Amino acid sequence: MIKSEYYTQENHGPYEIYNLGDFNLEEGDVITNCKLAYVTFGELNEVKDNAILIPTWFSGTSKNMETYIGSERALNPEKYFIIIVNQLGNGLSSSPHNMPAPLNMANFPKVRISDDVRAQHKLVTEKFGIYELALVVGGSMGAQQTYEWAVRYPDMVKRAAPIAGTAKNTPHDFLYTQTLIEAITSDPKWNGGNYQSCTEVRDGLKRHAKLWSVMGMSTEFYKQEAWRLFNVNSLDEFISGFFEPLFCEMDPNALICKAWKWQRGDVSRMTGGDLKEALGRIKAKVFVMPIDTDMFFPPRDCEDEHKLIPNSEFRVIKSICGHIGLFGAEGTDYSDQIDKHLSELLAMPVIAEEVR
Repeated sequence: MIKSEYYTQENHGPYEIYNLGDFNLEEGDVITNCKLAYVTFGELNEVKDNAILIPTWFSGTSKNMETYIGSERALNPEKYFIIIVNQLGNGLSSSPHNMPAPLNMANFPKVRISDDVRAQHKLVTEKFGIYELALVVGGSMGAQQTYEWAVRYPDMVKRAAPIAGTAKNTPHDFLYTQTLIEAITSDPKWNGGNYQSCTEVRDGLKRHAKLWSVMGMSTEFYKQEAWRLFNVNSLDEFISGFFEPLFCEMDPNALICKAWKWQRGDVSRMTGGDLKEALGRIKAKVFVMPIDTDMFFPPRDCEDEHKLIPNSEFRVIKSICGHIGLFGAEGTDYSDQIDKHLSELLAMPVIAEEVR
């Protein structure tokens, strides 16, 4: 087990741990004493129908998603019981750097989006006794998990809002994510994933960060010098002051764990590869919410899936920041759009049904 100062309560705030016991993974391995880190806001009402679930994105933890919550926001803890759950491998839940041997470091098993959602289902139902989710909402890899929730548990999910993500990863995105992996594994000190500290793989992490700076933003972002939104004074400072610090303190094995499952996100695994059939299972009211300048999950790809979902609306978010628009650097220009759409979605009635 290696020490990582990044994944601490000091950096990510207080969170709780739910122990799932020995958790079987789709690939056939088992995570012993599998742990989910989560935070909650608000109170669960008596009939337990005001719960909202928020999964996390690549490189993110529950701390990132807390910025979407507030008493004046659509995700209002005075009205809803909000659970933010950290995906497996993200550094707070069971991950390569915090597992004991023999499941630590490079030996951490392969995890899929389906494993995350099944684990979250156990948390929601066993820990809280919740069998109805008013909303599942997440961005990027959180959107992948949102789709998985809506397809895997259609009677349980009443509303879903995948932001900047797809239900089935595209070949283009698979290839790009592979370059993110190879940027790390090509570091001379990678040592097959059995390094002594994250700093040994710093060169690989810096290359990983540089690739994110290319595809994570839009071309217009750089034309308009919109990096100034991040409180920096030059392009070089944007790379060295935002992207490199964002990734260089993270555990490389954790990033690769998440990238592997990002590449293979695909709800049609539940229907023998038939995406139309899989998305046709969804009973939730869905707002598909791509970011207009996103080069990971462009609106065209998201719209193709939207057309396969029975009760879906297509709501495009405008942001010059591309995929990194998820961080909300544009302030209310971004958050107001998110809140408008989520408020409208949450106001829509759903048909109550027994889901036990």
